[in-house]
Amino acid sequence: MPALTGPALTAALLLVFAGAMKAVDPAMTAGALRALGLPSSKILVRAGAAAELLLGLLAVIAGWVAVWWLVAASYVAFAAFVVAALRAGTMVGSCGCFGREDTPPHLLHVVVDVGLAASAAAAAVRDLGAPLDAIADAPGEGLVVAGVSVLAVALVYAAVVDLPRALRQPWRP
Repeated sequence: MPALTGPALTAALLLVFAGAMKAVDPAMTAGALRALGLPSSKILVRAGAAAELLLGLLAVIAGWVAVWWLVAASYVAFAAFVVAALRAGTMVGSCGCFGREDTPPHLLHVVVDVGLAASAAAAAVRDLGAPLDAIADAPGEGLVVAGVSVLAVALVYAAVVDLPRALRQPWRP
């Protein structure tokens, strides 16, 4: 199983998770887009969320090179959006990346997005294919990689959502 399978699977699964969250509740994403003067209807957000979810699923199931490039481009766009939110000087309380969850724009989010973009780009360059196929070809190792990737999604979520909130709180011994 290629070493890129876990990081690429993490990037794709995070798209599925975030897309599903925004499709269910587009309000925070619409608010973040509105704050930056971008088109922000809930229908538009839901359509984008559905595309995000579908792109993540296609990466996991089909793994075409073009899909991995689109996953990489998505994360570059997300990083650019967070940078824009950080530089805007407007009050953007959440970037809306995970739907209703309060996700304040933070430099760590940019770093995570760039890392996920790099993982997806590497999957495209190396023609990784579908992580699901790699898991099926080596089920024992594949289940471990899948489990670690799901754990990585949870850790990325915590790093992007919970860590910036914790860093805003004053430290008390």
